[in-house]
Amino acid sequence: MSGEQKTLIKGNPSQYVKLNVGGCLHYTTIGTLCKQDTMLRAMFSGRLEVLTDSEGWILIDRCGTHFGTILNFLRDGSVALPGTTKGIAELLAESKYYCIEELVEACEKLLAKRERESRESEPICRVPLITSQKEEQYLISTATKPVVKLLINRHNNKYSYTNTSDDNLLKNIELFDKLSLRFSGRVFFIKDVIGSSEICCWSFYGNGKKVIEVCCTSIVYATDKKHTKVEFPEARIFEETLNILLYENKNAPDQELMQATSLRGAVGGISSYTSDEEEERTGLARLRSNKQNNTT
Repeated sequence: MSGEQKTLIKGNPSQYVKLNVGGCLHYTTIGTLCKQDTMLRAMFSGRLEVLTDSEGWILIDRCGTHFGTILNFLRDGSVALPGTTKGIAELLAESKYYCIEELVEACEKLLAKRERESRESEPICRVPLITSQKEEQYLISTATKPVVKLLINRHNNKYSYTNTSDDNLLKNIELFDKLSLRFSGRVFFIKDVIGSSEICCWSFYGNGKKVIEVCCTSIVYATDKKHTKVEFPEARIFEETLNILLYENKNAPDQELMQATSLRGAVGGISSYTSDEEEERTGLARLRSNKQNNTT
């Protein structure tokens, strides 16, 4: 622009100068600008040339938003920093440009503190609640980790619950919460509260496919009436959670590892845990077989 010229400024500390910093106008003394060993001292002690316009304003091609804060810091030796992380980062950039080391250090410390607080306030894990079958399929198919899903829906019950069912239902929910915290970085946990078929059921997925299912409900008879029984197979659920980790970093789990970690020795097959009645029937069949062998 016409009228602009470069000049050296070296005056009395009490002399006032007019500054135009990125369109923001400031009026201060040379003494304030030269208080600390900064670029501003070099500019206003005759060591560096400055650009002035026809009206005597000294032009500085920087953002002027935080220049007032910089002047207050030079005047008082301390200043209130901006309340936002963005503002602190902007002030840090300007402080570095003007080589104001103490203000740079103050901004960096506050930014580091904000970052620590941000990390500490972040949730340890996030568990999405499924709202539709389509959403469930999408979450499982796009997951980059093994998936554990807990379906929990008391409204699917047609009969009254047994005495321990309510407690076991809560225990299943508590175990799900504990596992989701423990394996949050390795397993993707989702919760289904609208499922239309089961009351309490665990499903384990690897590479987008269901590997195994643990159903915790069964129908039992008591005094000629049907009752719904909810069980809490804690050891089995924990075992399957560990087994599903075999899908963590591979295209498919190692067959030998699956056999070694599974009580059933089945790999990739879908089985379900129904109730204690199945175990009782299996035990009775084993006893009958032993009795027949002894008689022969």
